Amino acid sequence: MVDRLQALLGRFAVTAEVFHAGPLCGINDLAADGERGQLHLIGAGQVRVEHADGQVLEITQPSVLLYPRPLAHRFVTDPQRGADFACAHLQFEGGGNNPVAAALPPVVCLPLGTLPGGQPVLSLLFEEAFAQRCGRQALLDRLFEVVLIQILRALMESGQIRVGLLAGMAHPRLRHALVAMHEAPADEWTLESLAQRAGMSRSAFADSFRDTIGSTPGHYLQGWRTRLVQQALRRGHPLKRIAIEVGYGSEAALSRAFKAQTGQSPRQWKQAAGTAVAAAS
Repeated sequence: MVDRLQALLGRFAVTAEVFHAGPLCGINDLAADGERGQLHLIGAGQVRVEHADGQVLEITQPSVLLYPRPLAHRFVTDPQRGADFACAHLQFEGGGNNPVAAALPPVVCLPLGTLPGGQPVLSLLFEEAFAQRCGRQALLDRLFEVVLIQILRALMESGQIRVGLLAGMAHPRLRHALVAMHEAPADEWTLESLAQRAGMSRSAFADSFRDTIGSTPGHYLQGWRTRLVQQALRRGHPLKRIAIEVGYGSEAALSRAFKAQTGQSPRQWKQAAGTAVAAAS
């Protein structure tokens, strides 16, 4: 089986930073934090989770609570007994343009027992979270990143997400075409060649891709290339090099395609992105 997550996570990294490990009692408000998401592991206790839009989650068993994008929320627990938490900030490279973050719903809540192969990792994570050993912070950060991968696996394998990238990655045929585009964005992919990768007829592939992903294969490929261009611009790569790496014949072709996707030229986008980063720091 092709590794559906390797190209995504290899090109767009996700890093975790633990900020709390221990009980939370009573009412605790967590603000939206810049471009970072949050991942909470609830080891014991009952928790009421409230959101500004009125959505409420009642958590009565050990669970994972994922916010891939900034979203303020409130935890309400028993004032005396509280609940055991381990919490981390998540930094998705590219922020809102990160394809993994963009593919997830605003909130994901899963019982810890549903994570494939999660028990050994979770046991070690909670053991480290409530101990004071050398290297604790670094180890917890890495373990949270492992848990995120396990969450993505669980979402794909359970079929809970019906439309979008993760739904496509769960599809037994479409995922082959998606991985091909992710791994080789500079190739001259056509509808026929992508359908061949998926092992489907041209028309069946086009219909299934649109219904499952929510866009045409050509539009998805342009969006993927645009994300790669934005990543390369943030890293300071020259346009000529980016054009070759992403699959455009020239800087001019790259600029036309980029502007069609974003409404800005690459240089305008880079300047705006740099301004936004400076304002947030």
